[in-house]
Amino acid sequence: MAIGGKRKTVPRLTVGILTLGAFWLFGVWPPPVWWGTHWPQETAMMRLREQPVSYQPFPLSFLPQMLERMVMIGEDSRFRTHPGLDVEAIRDALGLDRSAGFGPTVRAIWKKRDRLRGASTITQQLAKNLYLSPARNPLRKLKEAVTALRLEVVLPKNRILELYLNLVELGPGVWGMPAGSRRYFAVAVDQLSEEQAAALAATLPFPLSSNPSYRSGRMLHRRDLILARYHGVDVYVPPGAFLAELDSLPLPTLTPPIVSPAVESLMADSIIAPVETLPDSIPGDSVMSDSSSNPSFEPTTSRLSPPAGAASRAPDSLPDRPTQRARSSPRAPAP
Repeated sequence: MAIGGKRKTVPRLTVGILTLGAFWLFGVWPPPVWWGTHWPQETAMMRLREQPVSYQPFPLSFLPQMLERMVMIGEDSRFRTHPGLDVEAIRDALGLDRSAGFGPTVRAIWKKRDRLRGASTITQQLAKNLYLSPARNPLRKLKEAVTALRLEVVLPKNRILELYLNLVELGPGVWGMPAGSRRYFAVAVDQLSEEQAAALAATLPFPLSSNPSYRSGRMLHRRDLILARYHGVDVYVPPGAFLAELDSLPLPTLTPPIVSPAVESLMADSIIAPVETLPDSIPGDSVMSDSSSNPSFEPTTSRLSPPAGAASRAPDSLPDRPTQRARSSPRAPAP
C-alpha cells in the first residue's frame, strides 16, 4: 500500500506543480483584452516608482507620426510585422548560430541572457510596463514574452503602440510622450520638432540615467543616429541594452540630407556604418522642472478626449498601416 501510495503521489504532485506554473505564467490581471477599451489608472512600473502618478493619454491620431517612426527606429524596427517577439532580433542579440542544435542554443541563451533586453519589442516593453518589473531573471522574461504574445492576439498594432507611447517611462515621474514633450521641451506633443522627437525616442532605453536633462551625452549620440536613419541614411542604431556600443561609433560631422524619410530604409535589415550626422544641441532653456507647473497636464479622465488645439495629422505614408484611424476613445477602468 505504501508503495502504491507513493506512485500515486508523484503524478499528482507533478500535475499540481505544472498547474501552478501555468497559472503563474498566464495569470495577469486585468486580462490583456481589457486594454482594448480602457486605460490603466497606474501600471506595475508606476507602482514600483512609488511616486504620485498623473498622466493624460492622447489618442494615437494626435501623436505625430514622425515620433512614432522614430520610436520604431530606435526600439523595434519590425514592430508592424512581428507577432510580439522578434526572432531575428533575439538571434542577433545572442549571436546564435542557425545551424546549432537545441542543446547549444539553450546554453547560449542562458549564457547571454542579459543581452535579451536589447531584443525586446515594443509589445514586450508594454507587457513589462503594464504587469511586471524591470527584473532581469529568466522567469520574468519568459512571462513577459508570453504576455506580449497574448497582447498581440487580442489588440491591434495601433492600440499597442498607443498604449506604449502614452505609458512609457521617460524620466523620474515622467510617463508618456505627451508628458515628456512638456517636461523637457515645454511644447505640446504635436508641436515637437524632429530633433526633439528623436531625443525622446533616444531616451527610452534608460530614461532614469540618460534623458534630455540628465547625463544626456549618450542620448544625444543616439538621437543623431535615429535622425540619420529617419532621413534615409543606412546607419546602425544599437539596441537599447548596448549603449556602450555608441562609444565606438563615429559621431557624424555633416548635416543630414534634406530628403523625405525613406520607409524602405526604416525597415531594412542590412545596415552599414553611419556616414552623416546632425546638429548636436537640444534647447536647454526650454526644460521644465516640474510637470505640475503645466496647467494643461491633468490626470486621466473617465473618457479620453482630444487635446485642445491639436493639429490634424498628415496622411500616413507607411505602406502597412491603415489610412484611417478610429477616433473612438477608450474608457478608463472602473474604480
